[in-house]
Amino acid sequence: MSVRLQRASMAATVLSLPPIPYNRLSRTPPAISSPDHTSLKQLCKEGNLRQALHLLTARAAPGRPPPQDHYGMVLDLVAAKKAAAQGVQVHAHAVSTGSLDGDDGFLATKLLFMYGKCGRVVDARRLFDGMSGRTVFSWNALIGAYLSSGSAGEALGVYQAMRESATLGAVPDGCTLASVHKACGVAADGRCGCEVHGLAVKNGLDVSTLVANALIAMYARCNMLDSAVRVFEWLHDGRDVTSWNSLISGCLQNGMFLKALDLFRGMQRAGLSMNSYTTVGMLQVCAELAQLNLGREVHAALLKCGSEYIIQCNALLVMYARCGRVVSARRVFREIDEKDYISWNSMLSCYIQNGLYVEAVKFLGEMLEGDFQPDHACIALEKFREALKEGIKVDAMMMGSILEASSGLKNILLAKQLHCYATIRHGLLDLVQKNRIVDIYGECGEVYHSLKTFDTVEEKDIVTWTSMINSYTNNGLLNEAVALFAEMQTDIQPDSVALVSIIGAIADLSSLAKGKEVHGFLIRNNFRMEGAMVSSLVDMYSGCGSMSNALRLFDGTKCKDVVLWTAIINAAGMHGHGKQALDLFKRMLETGVAPDQVSFLALLYACSHSKLVDEGKCYLDMMRSIYRLEPWQEHYACVVDLLGHSGQTEDAYEFIKSMPLEPKSVVWCALLGACRVHRNHKLAVVAANKLLELEPDNPGNYVLVSNVYAEMGKWNSAKEVRARISERGLRKDPACSWIEMGNKVHTFTARDHSHRDAERIHLKLAEITEKLRKEGRYIEDTRFVLHDVSEEEKIDVLHRHSERLAIAFGLISTHPVCQAQSCGPYTNSKLNCTPVARHLQLAAMNDARMVGSEISSRSGFHANATMMPPRVPAAGEKRNSVYAGPQPQQSLIKP
Repeated sequence: MSVRLQRASMAATVLSLPPIPYNRLSRTPPAISSPDHTSLKQLCKEGNLRQALHLLTARAAPGRPPPQDHYGMVLDLVAAKKAAAQGVQVHAHAVSTGSLDGDDGFLATKLLFMYGKCGRVVDARRLFDGMSGRTVFSWNALIGAYLSSGSAGEALGVYQAMRESATLGAVPDGCTLASVHKACGVAADGRCGCEVHGLAVKNGLDVSTLVANALIAMYARCNMLDSAVRVFEWLHDGRDVTSWNSLISGCLQNGMFLKALDLFRGMQRAGLSMNSYTTVGMLQVCAELAQLNLGREVHAALLKCGSEYIIQCNALLVMYARCGRVVSARRVFREIDEKDYISWNSMLSCYIQNGLYVEAVKFLGEMLEGDFQPDHACIALEKFREALKEGIKVDAMMMGSILEASSGLKNILLAKQLHCYATIRHGLLDLVQKNRIVDIYGECGEVYHSLKTFDTVEEKDIVTWTSMINSYTNNGLLNEAVALFAEMQTDIQPDSVALVSIIGAIADLSSLAKGKEVHGFLIRNNFRMEGAMVSSLVDMYSGCGSMSNALRLFDGTKCKDVVLWTAIINAAGMHGHGKQALDLFKRMLETGVAPDQVSFLALLYACSHSKLVDEGKCYLDMMRSIYRLEPWQEHYACVVDLLGHSGQTEDAYEFIKSMPLEPKSVVWCALLGACRVHRNHKLAVVAANKLLELEPDNPGNYVLVSNVYAEMGKWNSAKEVRARISERGLRKDPACSWIEMGNKVHTFTARDHSHRDAERIHLKLAEITEKLRKEGRYIEDTRFVLHDVSEEEKIDVLHRHSERLAIAFGLISTHPVCQAQSCGPYTNSKLNCTPVARHLQLAAMNDARMVGSEISSRSGFHANATMMPPRVPAAGEKRNSVYAGPQPQQSLIKP
């Protein structure tokens, strides 16, 4: 066989190598090992390409070329080092010595393999086309060359040509099918992959572990995970670590992180050791599921075996970042000797994800090797300007990082400047950046600008719609969010992220009917009930008062992560079932799921609501001593609330003074609430003063303090505090209650006369009150009416509470035999008013239509979530005290 390159000069050029450089200070050059004493095989094993080439040349003599296996060893080394120039020289040497004449295909295939590994696909194809006799190894080498260069389509084309070839011995073998399956996976051509799978079964090659592993990987990449699992299960005893890695990788690609974790446990039970691919995959699982303890186990295993490659270190860095362990992430980053682009960006993302935005921008400066470090909020803009001055090209990625930092700093001025720069001057905003700007404006409370940006996006994708829905939801515009979600479905089918967002809005609205509608949509469209999806549903059902549905959904979920456990613990605590919450926490620990700060917060919240003082103290101590978690201000506030509502207000105050960090407003607010309940006016004044000192611009705090003085009978002090609201230009939005009738939400404020049925509502309310009074079961308790007015006016205030108005409207709008759970009223408000709670409890006992309101063991009536604030008015629009925004569509989910 004669195989020659299309270069005439190459055939006439004998391999010529430059002399080995040596130290000029040395008087004698370093000795080169004698060919007689140095093995070519040993040189290739050591990776000494230069001496191997010298030895190959030295053994060549006129009429006596080196053996082909010597060429093969050197070409393998060239391929490993991707030394294309030396590979061309070896090819020329083989041509000049006549080594390719009469070649049986061995040397030509080695050359093909070398060119493929060196990325010289054109040379490989030219060489292949010049071969008169092609073996299966030659075909495999060319398929591999195309595959290595990322040309999966060309690789499949070569395979088709191989099948059509009549060349003897060109029948595909296991290596061929493994490479072709990989090409099918890269090209996402599941149909071709199935055909090749059929050929493997026909030729009996599917029993090969190599082919089976390639099949598993191919099916996983083509989103055919069920087929991948079937191949994996059929392989059974033939599974190796690659088999497990292929299926784990498939689960990760398809977002099935809990399934991947189960597979890893199965791999451990099978007695197989993990390799670098397993390590990276499991660290990704730990990052997604916040499995910090498992991530630490993997880290310890890496340290023990000493195999910390850059890809593993980067995965470790991301895992610690996602688990909130910034110090550990920083330590891993510092220990990386040769940091790559991913290392730097992962560390930058770590700071941003964990809210350390000033540190993030400083780190960005470190990346740019700048020495200017201002100490104010505009540090991001200064670094951005510095980058421009240094001539660094601004691209979309850099713009995204700076926008992210401005979002975390909540610096709306900086965000607007960057938005203008990117839009007007340079047009740097692609769809991804526009979506992020919609998010940023929403996070900064600028819903109007968020909506304006949303309207300028011509080709909106699902992320655009979801970003705007989140902006509405995060700013309390819940009905707008629901209406926008319904509008979105005219163009785009909702995905899991959009559905999780709207479930959150529905939970805040306490719209059980719409929550069930979305749940039904998820079931009909085969969405996986795991992760954020099932946690959101549990939170929605509990927030809407349907604890039974929340528990049923929780119990039906096979793989429960820490977020789902936290959601159900929080649900039990919110409904006053403290003991049940503690039992759920113990069950979570028994399953091996490690709690995080949010888990302990939900647990302490449950203890506070059920007055489990000893248990609450125990769990706070467990959090610090056993799990090494630093409590947040909210944890301490729960303990203060727990002590205070148990009558131990002085102990609560001493606990605050013993806190290792400076107490913030949430802690003092908890103490103030407890002092009001137990009439500790002296301590209440202390808490009130601290509250106003820490948050002087929060109008709600002034109302709380005013109420404290009113309860003490200090009406002048109460009026003075309320007057300060106006003096500071603050405004307290009125509290409201709303009720869902069918598919429409009706909203009420105290003493509301704006509803179209106001007259009938007040008549019905008077009828209920008179009936209860005649039966002797209800007497107005005016102690909680904190106004300096006559007793009759206080009674009138009680009678026209927003919650009573909502319930009365529900009763006049439903048929007497209609059950509330199907078509009756459902209300949402904060029942801080004990007389109103008592009145509604008696009314519920008197009317079967109110059974859906779920009288709870804690408050006497189901109460959850927060008040819905009024809609943000547009320019020139008058703000109404009653919600006047768009009502949800008749059907939330489009058919």
